[in-house]
Amino acid sequence: MDLFEKGGPIMWPILLVSLFAVTVVIERLIFLFRERTARQPEVVEKMLELVEARDVERALALGQQSSDYVARILVYALSHREHSLANAFMRAANKELNRFQQGLAALDTCITAAPLLGLLGTVTGMMATFGALGDGDLGASASKITGGVGEALIATACGLVIAILGLFPYNVLSATVETAKHDIADASHALELIIKKSGDIK
Repeated sequence: MDLFEKGGPIMWPILLVSLFAVTVVIERLIFLFRERTARQPEVVEKMLELVEARDVERALALGQQSSDYVARILVYALSHREHSLANAFMRAANKELNRFQQGLAALDTCITAAPLLGLLGTVTGMMATFGALGDGDLGASASKITGGVGEALIATACGLVIAILGLFPYNVLSATVETAKHDIADASHALELIIKKSGDIK
């Protein structure tokens, strides 16, 4: 609390940014844990096998019982195959990927804003320092000078710490999105090969 007070008024927005970043990270980690627990790649493989065997109804019934996001995409695509299987797959894939990408933009904003707020604290701290230097009596203004320098350094350090710590979960979340894209692309390519091999799916 002593450091917080010495950091000046800019510490309040820095604190708000840090709390928001922590909230986003916790929510995303819970989401990823649930999605990873719900993954059932064997169900996806079985659905593709049933589609290849032209037993779409059994594939749909199997997929509807699964909470795997790739299985949900296949269920939606196969349920709307009479219109456009490719477009239905793309629409469902985009919907699932949007769920994975939620919060990334907000966390990226926090990572960018934190050091900028720290820099703003540096500016305000140095302004206070130069204001104290302009008073003429350096002995009487010593506490104001050191206080301004301290405000600048503390705000900068806090902003950088938040940005650095936020980079780690951001990179983990981004990697998870890429993994989801890879899983969806694999299912898309497999379905495309099945269609080319077996013809239109009825």
